Amino acid sequence: MTIYGVGLLAACCIVGQLLGEALGQLLGIEANVGGVGFAMILLMLSTNWLDVRKQLPAETSQGISFWSQMYIPVIIAMAATQNVSAAIKGGLLALLAGLIPTALAFAMIPLLAYFFTHQQPKQQEGGKAI
Repeated sequence: MTIYGVGLLAACCIVGQLLGEALGQLLGIEANVGGVGFAMILLMLSTNWLDVRKQLPAETSQGISFWSQMYIPVIIAMAATQNVSAAIKGGLLALLAGLIPTALAFAMIPLLAYFFTHQQPKQQEGGKAI
């Protein structure tokens, strides 16, 4: 049943978020530290545990697969949005700390493309290219 897979994913998400909040408080940070990572690890461990014991029906596995594939991009997009808004509110230095490495990475693309398209083929002992 697909709904059991969604329920397992939701339970892992809640426990992961609680662990992330607890770790943040333990470290003295007013933020969730690694809640998404904890949730994904719990989901992998619980899915594996159920699968080893042959208690994971195919429909449940499909429900977990579908929502876990949707979950990761959505959470990453939300975290990226929070990081950008925090950088804008953080001032010029925080904004430059994000913009400069991004600009350098974009500037490397043509250089990398040049090196990968202009490589010389390796020569074998007989003089033929590989």
